[in-house]
Amino acid sequence: MNTDKQPSKESVRQWLRAQIAQRRPPPDAQEIRRELGWERTKVQLAKVKR
Repeated sequence: MNTDKQPSKESVRQWLRAQIAQRRPPPDAQEIRRELGWERTKVQLAKVKR
């Protein structure tokens, strides 16, 4: 079972609106995950690589 806590769609939309309002290019996916608290830990990454 996947136990990652995915942010709600509304929180992602709100975050994206704030990014667009700053008129900067969108960050890469890893930066988005980090800012939303949805980054993978090293343990989770090791499981995926197996």
